[in-house]
Amino acid sequence: MSELRQSPLHAEHEKLGASFTAFGPWNMPLKYGKELDEHHAVRNAAGMFDLSHMGEIWVNGPDAAAFLSYALISNMDIVKVGKAKYSMIVAEDGGIIDDLISYRFSDTKFLVVPNAGNTDAVWEAFNARTDGFDVELNNESLDVAMIALQGPDSAKILVEQVAEESKEKVENLSYYAATQAKVAGIDTIVARTGYTGEDGFELMIYNADATALWETFAAVEGVTPCGLASRDSLRLEAGMPLYGNELSREITPVEAGMGMAFKKKTADFVGGEVLRQRFEEGPQKVITALTSSERRAARTGAEVYVGDNLVGTVTSGQPSPTLGHPIALALIKTEANLEEGAAVEVDIRGKRYPFTVTKTPFYKRGE
Repeated sequence: MSELRQSPLHAEHEKLGASFTAFGPWNMPLKYGKELDEHHAVRNAAGMFDLSHMGEIWVNGPDAAAFLSYALISNMDIVKVGKAKYSMIVAEDGGIIDDLISYRFSDTKFLVVPNAGNTDAVWEAFNARTDGFDVELNNESLDVAMIALQGPDSAKILVEQVAEESKEKVENLSYYAATQAKVAGIDTIVARTGYTGEDGFELMIYNADATALWETFAAVEGVTPCGLASRDSLRLEAGMPLYGNELSREITPVEAGMGMAFKKKTADFVGGEVLRQRFEEGPQKVITALTSSERRAARTGAEVYVGDNLVGTVTSGQPSPTLGHPIALALIKTEANLEEGAAVEVDIRGKRYPFTVTKTPFYKRGE
């Protein structure tokens, strides 16, 4: 097994006493103290995450938008400069290679951010799809660090570190938008995106600047360093899928509820014929939200039943720190015809517990 890659912030995490875990090819902080404290810090104030394991692929050239419209399932021509779009890249058979975010910085310039474990696969797929397009691809994934600042206080905390001439621009940045600004004197891509269900920002800088930016926010009262454990519980409460759990090569965007991304798309794209047919036929299984008033949480791999019929499998599940009861996502057969409020049972270590079909997100800020 090859040695795990280290974030440019690895020494900072060690100073804070982090516990580490393998995430794709990276060794990343799982938690620094109690993961519940980190979770609540994001919900109530501000948490800071090292996301330097995420990929960064630049797509430049006159055909950048057309190329991405062909390579991804979404129509990227309609993305306005300064905005971002969540999409998916699929194989020829429609299986999901990755879910990712693309940021448009000009008519001819996009930044694509894939997931850590899928960056190499996305890079390979992009290079295989460039024929006929006037584009240049540049993979800066190992040169760029990313720090996420998430939580209700994140905007106020961030703006205090932004250069005066950019403060208003950052304050007024809309959701799923990005801009460039000096943060703590460092040239930074500031994106108002995130994976926690809270307001927040993802800050992209070169590796050499990562420690300085991290230390700037670490010194701010009310900012809590957070690891991947709390990031997972936060994203689950927000009903956001995780590649390797809800998403995989074994399902298509139709099963993942992303059919609308290409429903009105007229341009050809990789996997398009297969996906359009699947969309017409309807998915065989769908990602479904489950909740329970019991204490036992359903974990990944637990079987879901209606009576004696096995109807699906839990893909993510744990007790919700914010809501105080178990929540889960599961892949459920559509033939089970489960609507919101339907009762199911989940097998947890040989005993079945009652769960109820609900809607996502489980948690929504402001409610």
